[in-house]
Amino acid sequence: MSQTDNNKKIVKDFWAAFSASRFDEALGLLSEDATWWVAGTTNISGTYTKAQFADLVAGVSEGTEGGIQVTPTQMTAEEGRVSMEATSYGLMKDGKEYKNIYHFMHDLSDGKIRAVREYMDTEHVTEIFGVG
Repeated sequence: MSQTDNNKKIVKDFWAAFSASRFDEALGLLSEDATWWVAGTTNISGTYTKAQFADLVAGVSEGTEGGIQVTPTQMTAEEGRVSMEATSYGLMKDGKEYKNIYHFMHDLSDGKIRAVREYMDTEHVTEIFGVG
């Protein structure tokens, strides 16, 4: 398997574990010094360390009936980067449906995801998760 194919597999494995709420498994695919950047000015926007991202994921997941499923729709890889478009679905405990569209840019090194930049419909994030 080429390095590019292996990087795509790591990203697919991350999102499969995330979508099944197997967060320890998903987080295990991030390097220890990984960062996660969320676009916009929502109350979840900003740059997170791996530990901070784990806390964010736990908090968001607690507000759902079964987690948030992220479904890749397109993926392109080059060198140490994997670009992925995706959709998501999650039923919130208050009955709202979270359905978003994304672009994720994953930077990988040594078989781990070391940085992610997340772009999405920030208006929908504010509608579902509120304002800071």
